[in-house]
Amino acid sequence: MTTATAGSVTTPVGESLRRWRELRRLSQLELSLRAEISTRHLSFVETGRSRPSREMVLRLAGPLDLPLRERNRLLLAAGYAPAYPETALAAPRMAAVRAAVRQVLAGHEPYPAAVVDRGWHLVDANRSLTILTDLVAPELLAGAVNVLRVSLHPDGLAPHIANLGEWRGHLLSRLGRQIELTGDAGLAALEEELRGYPCADREPAVELPGPGEIVVPLRLRHDGGELVFLSTIATFGTPLDVTLAELSIESFYPADEHTAAVLRARAPRLDG
Repeated sequence: MTTATAGSVTTPVGESLRRWRELRRLSQLELSLRAEISTRHLSFVETGRSRPSREMVLRLAGPLDLPLRERNRLLLAAGYAPAYPETALAAPRMAAVRAAVRQVLAGHEPYPAAVVDRGWHLVDANRSLTILTDLVAPELLAGAVNVLRVSLHPDGLAPHIANLGEWRGHLLSRLGRQIELTGDAGLAALEEELRGYPCADREPAVELPGPGEIVVPLRLRHDGGELVFLSTIATFGTPLDVTLAELSIESFYPADEHTAAVLRARAPRLDG
């Protein structure tokens, strides 16, 4: 059986498919119905008695809701070339993508916004993000900057977050859902690291709204008084490239007039 190697682990394609099916809590019958193949054929593929065609691998990856990176890995495990390119963001063919991202970031001024990749590494940001990064120890901003580490590290934003338990729970919940979707061991290691950071505040087991709240806010202690932010996440709608599929833009909006006024007052200084 042809296999693919991820680090030091070699996994047959049938075993990988079965693992993903079980992670998605699907029976063989449910997956075969969604992929419009026979349960017998799926069973043969999972046990290694039948080698799936390239088209069959992609057909099964669809109802399993696999990210493009994992679809490529399944193809490699089955002995086929990856179907989806992984293009460096700096490559000439990504010029339109870079321009679109910069337009979104610039258009969001004077409110902070950042671009992150699958591993939560900072890819780009607008100037207004400094209202957050100025509170972070310089060593956390050196090299590859991980925004979750910056957010929850005791030398990062954590001491300045008034609702740290609530915000920490929100971030870890998002990360947990991402790990479930991707099965990424690197993200699982990051989650373990983040859970080891100290937090004196109670972390809610379930995200529930406080009085008058409709989303989980970020409440930041600042020289100008407490700042309150709401956040949104944007992704590209129809990606066919791994790099593009894994990019997301997180934008922060003021949740009250005081926060908006502080951000507007900072804008002339950023321009200067």
